[in-house]
Amino acid sequence: MTINRSFSRKDRVSEQIRRELAELIRKELKDPRVGMISITDVEVTADYAHAKVFFSTLAGSENLPEVMTGLQKASGFLRRELGKRISIHMTPQLHFVFDQSLERGADLSKLIQEAVAISEKTEPASED
Repeated sequence: MTINRSFSRKDRVSEQIRRELAELIRKELKDPRVGMISITDVEVTADYAHAKVFFSTLAGSENLPEVMTGLQKASGFLRRELGKRISIHMTPQLHFVFDQSLERGADLSKLIQEAVAISEKTEPASED
């Protein structure tokens, strides 16, 4: 039995966009509003005209509007630089979307730890 490990062109382009944007933001973007963000995923449309860029930030959700404004202001620069780095017939328009999965994961971990702590306090000691 063989496993099909081939990815569609769209998947490869999405991954290349994710890598290039992460590097561009880290090395070339000077906007202090953006700060430390991670590009978690990119979804491109079938015609490559648009790309949803999912990101997370260490700045916290209270600074999210500021981060979003910085990313939207930089989208033209990022798109232009992306066009120089990847070879597709159309460089997609970038739409930034906050990825809440990391925050949700941290919240769930905290809830699990609290439940375990409560459970340990209420469990009767076992006798061996």
